[in-house]
Amino acid sequence: MEAIFLLRAYRATLPRLGVSVPLDTAAMSIRRRVSATFKDVPGGQILGPTFDYTHRLLDFALAGDRPDDEVPPAEVDPADSRAADVGPGLAPRRVVDLLDDEGLIERESSDDAADPVPDLTRHPLAFPAPRASRLQNLARGDEGFVLALGYATQRGYGYHHPFAAEIRLGEVEIELAPEELGFSIVIGEMIVTECQMVNQFTGSAVRPPQFTRGYGLAFGHAERKAMAMALVDRALRAEELGEARTSPTQDAEFVLSHSDNVEAAGFVGHLKLPHHVDFQSELVLLRTLRAQAGAVPPR
Repeated sequence: MEAIFLLRAYRATLPRLGVSVPLDTAAMSIRRRVSATFKDVPGGQILGPTFDYTHRLLDFALAGDRPDDEVPPAEVDPADSRAADVGPGLAPRRVVDLLDDEGLIERESSDDAADPVPDLTRHPLAFPAPRASRLQNLARGDEGFVLALGYATQRGYGYHHPFAAEIRLGEVEIELAPEELGFSIVIGEMIVTECQMVNQFTGSAVRPPQFTRGYGLAFGHAERKAMAMALVDRALRAEELGEARTSPTQDAEFVLSHSDNVEAAGFVGHLKLPHHVDFQSELVLLRTLRAQAGAVPPR
């Protein structure tokens, strides 16, 4: 939290040179890609760097390292029927895109694509908060808090039956489109973790039965944060999808107002500072009320 506070303070002193174009995670250079919805997911499962199975090894000889020259490179066979589901640069298509081909999942609306994206680093959070603001808030939010809320949604506080459609880890290019050029240029790369959750939805008078989405994106190798973020994102869409808001996990003001660990630590931590005057005033008030009620002080 100390590092976050210092980094935010330093960022506030820097000029804003431009705004990058949206990250194209479909073109991610993938290090890890797993899906809990399909065993033979088109494009293949890519285990990549993980400790998921460290404690599940029965033959510990399997944990031994092999020289890099003995590891066969990952290739896509053009004759494989699944090759059609691999995108540009041999990047596997998203699982949600495969569901979208059959109309089994809601489509992301692009109606507001031309609207300016709210920036929580420059403007305070306001309610009702659009989804873009909610996702920014959750991405900046404390992992432990978001994880607890995500866990709560699974236990019934905000009805969910989630499936991890896909979790991706890899490098994405950061692009900037200078006005004087008229086209975007790559200015760097960064590692991100993306999670797409799919959830049941029975449909309504205007929507057919289909899966709905929850989305999470986090810096670095942060699967737990991205998954928890996707769970909470879906819970906060209750009103948009015509669902009853019965849980704090579905209350945007409750969730978003308490997710920032810098604000939380500051407000809780300030209690150890002197509050002598405040306490003395309440002490005088309490003694006065007890005297008026005829309370006898103990001997």
